Parts: sequence; structure tokens; C-alpha cells
Amino acid sequence: MNHWKETTEIFSRLAALGARGETAALATVVSIDGSAYRRPGAKLLIEDDGDTIGGVSAGCLEADVRLAARSVVGTATSCLRHYDTGEEDLSWGLGLGCSGAVDIYVQPATSGPLATIAGRVVDLLAGDATVALATVISDGPEVGATIAIEFPIETPPGAFPASVHGSLGSPDLDHRVAACARESHATGRSAVHRVAGRQIFVELLTPPPHLLVFGAGSDARSLVAYASDVGFRVTLVDHREALLDPKWFPHGARRITARPDDESVVLPSAARSLAVVMMHSLAYDRGWIRRLLAAGVPYIGVLGPRRRTESILRGLRHDGSDTGAVGGWTGGAANEDRVYGPVGLDLGADGPQQVAISIVAELLAITAKREPRHLSKRHDAIHTR
Repeated sequence: MNHWKETTEIFSRLAALGARGETAALATVVSIDGSAYRRPGAKLLIEDDGDTIGGVSAGCLEADVRLAARSVVGTATSCLRHYDTGEEDLSWGLGLGCSGAVDIYVQPATSGPLATIAGRVVDLLAGDATVALATVISDGPEVGATIAIEFPIETPPGAFPASVHGSLGSPDLDHRVAACARESHATGRSAVHRVAGRQIFVELLTPPPHLLVFGAGSDARSLVAYASDVGFRVTLVDHREALLDPKWFPHGARRITARPDDESVVLPSAARSLAVVMMHSLAYDRGWIRRLLAAGVPYIGVLGPRRRTESILRGLRHDGSDTGAVGGWTGGAANEDRVYGPVGLDLGADGPQQVAISIVAELLAITAKREPRHLSKRHDAIHTR
């Protein structure tokens, strides 16, 4: 999810840099072994004035990657860097004791194959299709060549992609790499593949879920900011237009003026959305929860005490007692399991900023299908599935 946001920001920046004739290099994590702070696909854009976007580690590798980027820009030649973060490896000046290994590919970003396809990648990342970026990272005539492979939202795992944008040099190689992308799409993992003697990094970019926030009160500001920062695509809904002033929500959230019974308002796909209801009004909370349950939204967080949420659900069951359904929603424990009230993890939160952190932490756990717990109690690698 974070990679989608990071990649969008970086590729959008490339267009601006290229238009001004400035240079930059892009570093991408292509492989990890053991402990690593970032996963394959994590990126760091290094501009010629030293400004950066993104990151490839917790900060321990960036200094050396910057040096590599300077060389890449100067020679217009990409390189593949290997970092062993164990205690004993001092080959590049650090013994980190992190018990892992990271491979990072550094390439020219504002010239060559990447610059050619950057605009198309930005367009693809504005939609809801899964996108795979395939880059030749081994030495040879095609090194640095990149194609974008598109899997529309309805594409089942393992199906062949709908379209390939760009070329790696030959239709045969493009087709074979598209088959590798299909494998990554089926497994949900980015990986390095060997195809026709070449190393190809296939990065899978799955569109992040939409977060629907109902209620634009002052306590929603931190939630919208934090959720946007971690990669959710946020839609903010309230019937009070004055509260939707962009000065309160400068993080690019989509803002919609609507009431629960306004059927003309089209919300993002329910199956790809999570929702938090925080209208501070029983009537409006009830209306939005009714609509979200009917739409099939898989997670509905409700701000407020447990008894308040239980009262709302009892009222919805009573409203549908004559027909067995409310607005297309059939009551029952299985359906109500989608409602999380009080919303958030038990962090002892106090105040809107801390409450927002507890909510975003729960949203991340739900999205990752993880049971929240202390990492110190986990004995396997953090990023295993």
C-alpha cells in the first residue's frame, strides 16, 4: 500500500524534473534476505541537488546509495548494489548487526527507459488496476528497460494481464516477462525472475484500499492526515459543507457533501473500501452504517462507546423487522461482525491525535490480515505472510 503512494509521488516528480532539465537517479530494493526495514519495491529518488523522496532502509544505507546515485547520474550507467547488514561485514564501512541482506538497483531516472515510461505509470496509478513494473536489472543491452503491465480490477489471480505498456526490446521477451508478472499477481509478491539469461525485477503494485470517513469534525483532521500519509486513498463525507473546507484537510482527500439518503452520490467500490463513521450524531451515524452494511463494506469502524454502537445496531434490526432487511442489508451476527465499535486498537489513546493513531493502526492490521501484537513476541520475520 505504501509502495503505491511512494511510487506515484516519485514518478510524478520525475516529470517535473525532466521538464526543467534536471537529473536524478532512482534506487529500488529488488531483493531482501533475512531482516530488512523495507520490502522489494521500496524506492528512493535522489535528485542532483541532494533532495530525496522515499527510502530504501531505516536510514543506514542511504548515504552509500546517494554516492552510487551520483556515479549513476554521471556515467548514465545503472548498477546493482548488494548490502550485507550483518555485524561482521565491513566491506562498505558499516557493521549494522541487522542479520539481513538487501539488493538495491540504482538507475538513471530522468533519462533513458524509465523517463520514457514514467508518464504512463502515473496514469495507471491514478486508477484501480493492479500494475506490475518489470525492469531488466542485469548487464546487457536491455539493462534498465522497463515495461508496465496492467491487471484490471476484475482480473483473477493467475490470469494473463490485459495490456503491456512499453517494451523490453522484443515481443517474445515482453510476453515471457508478462507471464512472470502473472505469477507475481497470483502470489501477491514482487520478485526477481531470470528470463532468457536476464535478471528481471517484477514489482507488483496493488491499489490501496479506499478509506471512507463520514464526519468532518475537528477530530477527523488527524485521522485523514495519518491515513493519507500511510497510503490510504481517503474520501471524506459530510452534509455540512463548511466543515469540508480544504484548509482543514490539505492532504488530498476527496471531499463529498452528502447525507446518508442521497443515493445520487457515488462512493468508491464497497469491496475495496474501509469506513469510519464519526458524525457525532445518532441519526447520521445510523444512516451511514445502514448504507455501508447494505453496500457490503467489509470494515465499518464506529467512533464512540460500545453501548452506543450496540444501540444503533439494535435500532437497525428493529427497523427491518417487518421486511427482514434494511436498505438491502439482512441483519445478523455475521453481518454485524463487520462493525467495529469502539473503533481502533487499545493503545490507551487520549485526544484526537492519539485516537487517530489507534484507528489507523487497526486499519493497517485489518488490511494486512494481522492480529495486532507486540513485535517482540513474534519469532518469525516481520514481513512473512
